[in-house]
Amino acid sequence: MAQSAQIKDLNQRASTVVSKLDPVQKPFVWLGIIASIILFISIISATTFTQGILFIIGIAFGLALLHARFGFTSAFRRLLSVGNVQGLQAHMIMLAVASVLFAVIFAADFSFTGAAPSGNVSPVGISILVGSFLFGIGMQLGSGCASGTLYSVGGGKSSMIITLISFIAGSVIGAYHIGFWQDTPALPPISLTESTGLGNFGGLIVQLFIFAGIYALTLKFARKKNPPQMAPLKTTTGLKRIWRGSWPLITAAIVLAVLNAITLAVKGSPWGITSAFALWGSKFIQLFGIDVASWQYWQDDSAPLTETVLADGTSVMNFGILLGAFIAAAFQGNFKPGRIKPGIAAASVIGGLLMGYGARLAYGCNIGAYFSGIASFSLHGWVWMIMALGGSFLALYMRPIFGLSNPNPKDSMC
Repeated sequence: MAQSAQIKDLNQRASTVVSKLDPVQKPFVWLGIIASIILFISIISATTFTQGILFIIGIAFGLALLHARFGFTSAFRRLLSVGNVQGLQAHMIMLAVASVLFAVIFAADFSFTGAAPSGNVSPVGISILVGSFLFGIGMQLGSGCASGTLYSVGGGKSSMIITLISFIAGSVIGAYHIGFWQDTPALPPISLTESTGLGNFGGLIVQLFIFAGIYALTLKFARKKNPPQMAPLKTTTGLKRIWRGSWPLITAAIVLAVLNAITLAVKGSPWGITSAFALWGSKFIQLFGIDVASWQYWQDDSAPLTETVLADGTSVMNFGILLGAFIAAAFQGNFKPGRIKPGIAAASVIGGLLMGYGARLAYGCNIGAYFSGIASFSLHGWVWMIMALGGSFLALYMRPIFGLSNPNPKDSMC
């Protein structure tokens, strides 16, 4: 009897983890695949095969992000509100794997294009302090970061369309104001590998110790506080889980790290997202006779303004993320846009504007500055993380104003 009760309990637990998936939305799957093929052919016809490869990498990013619902916004929110460390732990693993791969690529000076690969290493000053703090507020109000906004739009979350449009608008405003912020006090770019004289592998060892230290602290914290755990996503078993079910956070973290390293090798620079938003918005307002080429932001390189958007590597990767997430959501049967509440719409507008503006000031977003910045051994990536956490903490008190809920420490899942 006791053994039978144990088996019943195990089956009940399994049913909470593996719940029935919705039917595959086959028309949407085929629409996503056909659109991807057409866009891929258009990209390589108008530009180069390298751009087509970047588009495919973008699709892979979109698939991974949606299948794991891999979050930066939600990871920060769960950490600050109820002490859940699962998201931050996944970040540390992702950053550690990416740092190892980046160090190898930098040491070998390897690039598919033949150009020397360069990391995202930027100055640390007033601009990044303000920008990353604003971004932290914005991503909690907008309910998504840069990558989260793209894969959520592709996955069918209606409110994120408003966030994306506002994100683009904020990026344009930030680009317009960049001259003022570049004149504020700042330290020069500081690299853990080059500025310290440690070299690629010396800097890597130091950074790995930092990741291990943070991970150890999260384990200790979790044992002491026993915070609520993340609710399991709908999934399935066997190989079908790859394209139908949900992926474990750690699996997605490793996949994202590998894809970022591949991006560095193919593109010559790491994964980024928001520079494309500034480009899209600038191109749009150019249609109305606004001379964006005269802005300081575009003074160093105005070529993207005159070229097709398909020639911009970041843009084609963003298109890939949208389509990859769309295909993944359709396979799961989850592409179901819904109505948008007025409060959430208002939060999406404010959040998107703050993220777009903040990303331009902070030399990137949660991807370009935080993920790729730290993987590139840049001090500005760590500063971005700290300030974005500060902005996220403040935003926790602002979210209820717009009808947005925060995780409850009394809940069994968050």
